[in-house]
Amino acid sequence: MNAHSFHSGRRWAALALLVAALGLGSGPAQAQPAAASGAPNYGGPEDDSPHSNARLVSEGQSIQPGEPFTVALRMVMRDGWHSYWTNPGDSGQPTRIEWALPEGFTADSIQWPHPEQVPLGSLTNYGYSDKLFLLTQITPPADLEPGTRVTLEGRAKWLVCEETCLPAESALSLTLPVRAGKPAPNERWQAGFARSRARQPKRLDGWDVTATRSTGSYALKVTPPEERSVSMDGAYFFSADKPVIDHAAAQPVSKMDDGSYLIGLQQSGYATEPAERLRGALVAPEGESWGPGGDVQALRVNVPVDTTTKAVATGTTSSDAGGGMTLAWALLFAFAGGAILNLMPCVFPVLSIKVLNFAEHAGEENASPRRHGGAFGAGVVVSFWVLAGLLLVLRAGGSQIGWGFQLQSPPFIALMTMLFFGIGLNLLGVFEVGTGLMRWGGGVEGADAGSSYGGSFFSGVLATVVATPCTAPLMGAALGFAISLSAAGALAVFTALGVGMAAPYVGLSMAPGLVERMPRPGAWMETLRQGLAFPMFATVVWLVWVFGQQAGVSGMAMLLGGLLLLSVAAWIVGRWDANRISGRARLFTRGLATVALVGAVLVALVGARYGTSSAAPRNNATKASAKGGAWQPFSPEKVERLRAEGRPVFVDFTAAWCLSCQVNKRTTLSKTAVQNAFEKKNVALLKADWTNRDPTITRALESHGRNGVPLYVLYRGDGSDPKLLPEILTPDIVLGALESLPGNAPAASGDVATR
Repeated sequence: MNAHSFHSGRRWAALALLVAALGLGSGPAQAQPAAASGAPNYGGPEDDSPHSNARLVSEGQSIQPGEPFTVALRMVMRDGWHSYWTNPGDSGQPTRIEWALPEGFTADSIQWPHPEQVPLGSLTNYGYSDKLFLLTQITPPADLEPGTRVTLEGRAKWLVCEETCLPAESALSLTLPVRAGKPAPNERWQAGFARSRARQPKRLDGWDVTATRSTGSYALKVTPPEERSVSMDGAYFFSADKPVIDHAAAQPVSKMDDGSYLIGLQQSGYATEPAERLRGALVAPEGESWGPGGDVQALRVNVPVDTTTKAVATGTTSSDAGGGMTLAWALLFAFAGGAILNLMPCVFPVLSIKVLNFAEHAGEENASPRRHGGAFGAGVVVSFWVLAGLLLVLRAGGSQIGWGFQLQSPPFIALMTMLFFGIGLNLLGVFEVGTGLMRWGGGVEGADAGSSYGGSFFSGVLATVVATPCTAPLMGAALGFAISLSAAGALAVFTALGVGMAAPYVGLSMAPGLVERMPRPGAWMETLRQGLAFPMFATVVWLVWVFGQQAGVSGMAMLLGGLLLLSVAAWIVGRWDANRISGRARLFTRGLATVALVGAVLVALVGARYGTSSAAPRNNATKASAKGGAWQPFSPEKVERLRAEGRPVFVDFTAAWCLSCQVNKRTTLSKTAVQNAFEKKNVALLKADWTNRDPTITRALESHGRNGVPLYVLYRGDGSDPKLLPEILTPDIVLGALESLPGNAPAASGDVATR
């Protein structure tokens, strides 16, 4: 054959194919290849997406006016590649269809068959491999004319992944004839539609599913019909919502005495709030079927989460220390933690003044110290009740707050600074105010101290307020557990915390022998009193530094200006004693002092507002280095990405106003040996700075059963549960925790694409 004949033959062949295509256009489907058997496909054209292809196919050979019909996005993926479910799991993106239907047509949402678990390092994704039919029901208008044809169009978008991920999309088109009678089935795709429906979660008569929530975990209780003998060993719950549960965590199954089963679910560390409902698919173990005809592979779950009862015997392993805590243990931990608070640096300045108070009452009748001790204890307990009420009310209103929440407020810090500064000036003798704020706030009384039980009460109040920057050992787990309880249970835990904090002082006041052994009042008390002013000023220095972290340098300068005005007011009061000047002079000096005091408060509060609005965003973390050792700002997404790399992660939940945090930083985390160990194990260091209110950090604390700082969390990098370190650190504690990490963690690779 010569070249001319060859090219001429090609032109005729092309023309013949065009005529054949037009001829096929008068049949039931358009633009689709013929099957090998010669039967029509009733499907749109296949696309040429990477490592996968997709097309739109119909379950029936035609459509009937006004009668819903089903089409499917038929996807075929190359071996080793997968796409994703409606909840893709730890990473990924679900398939979606953007419809462009003729006027009057409506499309329901995708009917998702239950997915498979797709492990990816320390992550677990939910998706599909091989072949997949995603069904969608479409309703046509009732006024369609039989004998016409309609074309359904749209665009499918999905993510196809192996070791890497590639976005894919396909234009969808499917033309079907309109006929008056019931559509005949499309035999070619009938098996695919049937397989997809068999994998879709279903409700089953006689089966009962309920859900409960405990601290850091959920439990599904599944009760099959009495006449059914089923196996739940290996059943798996796929949550349809992200993030609700930890996708990579084990889901232990326990059989109860009443024939029901409990399935333990670990709450996601990135959940923004506890779920009110659990929705998804509970899939039968491999080889099992739960339907009466053996045709149901998964139960559809959509149940409310009961928070009034606790999940029991779930076998759930929780990453937080409060996960298996009972109320009795919480009360014990709270009492012990409250007692330990007396040793924390934030409480010591106030309690040291109570030593002076004991000395003042030495030699008095035994009832007086006991009454003062009782008043102090009442002030502590009542203050804890007020804090508990505020926490519960604000959290019920949707606020993300925790222990020490008031210290996240610059105005509160400003007022506390002024109070402690005023107490220090009072202790130095700059001014004397009989029953004024500075006097009863510090608990320092004069000669008539025996009757000033209000001073002792408000000393307890002040001690409680300044205790909130600290979280003592055992106290964090108890507080985290308290927030998950009812109002009565939470109040009981806070009461135990207050009783524990007040117990040492109240106990000492109730021991007459110890009080009597204290030195008798004398000139030495004035020296002690003035000496106790300096711990107050040290507290002021700390509060000013905290205020500067929140409000910036400009705000801190205005606060210092307010302290200057406060010192002027105190000097005026002390210099012109009201008992030694005439009525007119007394009125003038007291008015001038009042103006200075009001000005001091206003300047400090304006500094809090102005400084906060003008201060640059806090970011005390430094840029990450390739080998670790530098602190990065915390985010849940960053933790997830680093864990996906298989890299260990250490998260420091801290705040500038948290004295325990600052002590741990200087005595442990900044030590050369600890930093070298972090670098040797290639640990990524993240700092969650809670100095200012941050709902994301609050939710992260809650996911570990805590509602205050400090908190130290170590992720191994192998997908296992994180380890929570104690609130008070030592180098040996951190080094011991790091010893359990693998010796050669993966090197940092920088930002990676989501898989």
